[in-house]
Amino acid sequence: MSETKNTKSQIRLPIILALAISAGIWIGATFAEPKGNQNDLRAALYKLQEIMTYVNRDYVDSVNSNELIEYGINKMLEHLDPHTSYIPAKDASIAQSQLDGEFDGIGVEFGIIRDTIYVVAPLTGGPSEALGIQSGDQIIKVDGENMAGVGVTNRDVFEKLRGPKGSVVVVDMKRKNQKDLIEYKITRDKIPQYSINASYMVNDEIGYIKVTRFAATTYDEFKESVADLKSKGMEKLVIDLQGNPGGYMGAAINMADELLGGKALIVSQEGKVDQYNQKAFAFKPGLFEEGPVIVLVNEGSASASEILAGAIQDNDRGLIVGRRSFGKGLVQMPIDLSDGAELRLTIARYYTPSGRSIQKPYDADYEAYERDWVDRYEHGEFFSADSIKFNDSLKYETVKGRTVYGGGGIMPDYFVPLDTTMSSAYVSRLFNSDSNREFVLDYVNENKSKFENMTLEQYYTDFTVSDAMLNELVEYGKKNKVEFDAADFNKSKDYLKILVKAHLGRQLYDDSAFYKVVNDINEVYLQAIKLFDEAEKIALATDLHEEEEE
Repeated sequence: MSETKNTKSQIRLPIILALAISAGIWIGATFAEPKGNQNDLRAALYKLQEIMTYVNRDYVDSVNSNELIEYGINKMLEHLDPHTSYIPAKDASIAQSQLDGEFDGIGVEFGIIRDTIYVVAPLTGGPSEALGIQSGDQIIKVDGENMAGVGVTNRDVFEKLRGPKGSVVVVDMKRKNQKDLIEYKITRDKIPQYSINASYMVNDEIGYIKVTRFAATTYDEFKESVADLKSKGMEKLVIDLQGNPGGYMGAAINMADELLGGKALIVSQEGKVDQYNQKAFAFKPGLFEEGPVIVLVNEGSASASEILAGAIQDNDRGLIVGRRSFGKGLVQMPIDLSDGAELRLTIARYYTPSGRSIQKPYDADYEAYERDWVDRYEHGEFFSADSIKFNDSLKYETVKGRTVYGGGGIMPDYFVPLDTTMSSAYVSRLFNSDSNREFVLDYVNENKSKFENMTLEQYYTDFTVSDAMLNELVEYGKKNKVEFDAADFNKSKDYLKILVKAHLGRQLYDDSAFYKVVNDINEVYLQAIKLFDEAEKIALATDLHEEEEE
């Protein structure tokens, strides 16, 4: 990973500004900006150069020119829109790896508990698993450098453990009940990241797929999941996009194409530059064009999630269930900068097939934009669909004549209020501390024999979290200074048992186990699997305009 080097030299500043001017001229030429605009840009950049030259030379204190430039870039971009962003070189590779679908590393899921790096689980097929690294192992040293008790951060871990495939890193581990550190020489390799975290059969007919983001591999993962579920008898499909913040637009388009027949419009986008004005249509035979589909969304479903949900809704292909989605209808283009940093520049707005822009309003008040979901909560929108008011000027129609609205997110066809009856402040504090992670790691290590021959289905059906286990978790909480609250504990006891079972399932099996268990208290999911008759009615309905004419 490349680092941005700090310098106080006057030599570097003109080079940076020259590159900026060159880039500005190139952008102007490529996008055929009017000559007046190019002149304005040159004048603005010259002004910046003048100011920075004086600051760097004459300001009373020493300054870091690069830090000032990066601060200025961020403040400048805040005046554009909420999603245009600048990612410094030191963060760019980590940010990109979240979308690439793989990275080079040692292959562990880790957590930082009380300033110590714990191995949550070695990743299947990775080099750490092959060497016998275990859940609960503590990473004490990396290449001889102490990593325990020194204020280590997630970025520190990424920088130390990730590296080119084939390179070697020496990691000293502390294992429970062993006095001496264990030294591992780990050869880094390609580590896949999965964006479909769960795929399973709910019953003999219904398949469930949880999509957590839209990355480079999401479409291929989706096809594999659909094919697998169909081989198990799937006739109806639930696609869970709750909390999915989006990602690659192309992944959402390709997934929609597997569900939509004919030449249905999936999404269109429009920008200032003609090359960004595009429309995407279904064009190939899909894996699941006939069976009923339900898509789950909530206030955390954004961007590419809304493209997929909007395509399904506007084409009357299935039912959207949950709460109003985030409302991000702006398209970003990633631009690699010369020093390894990245600019994610908004270059277009996208529109659902009915013509809706679902971008929620924004202005210069970024805090208000980010606080929108809090305002929705306080306004009562999470609990009652009646609290949501739509502007009639933003009324649109689906292919078959159903009314839908633009102006901020995808409103579901079937609204499910947020259920807060089981949760409590105490449970939130318990799970926001390190208590649950410590308890799960220790419980699994101490009870391995109990689960050796237990299948996931047996675990889901037969295993229960006992009161004794909850009491033990409470003690872990006290060690982490989470004060016990008896009233909250009793109120949330059943809820807490499901959460503990879900996290244990993830540690013992995989993410499918987590979602299979936790969906038992997911009200949106529970309502959705009862609504397939409604989903079929939408897909099979006659065009409403034809009915009116008859």
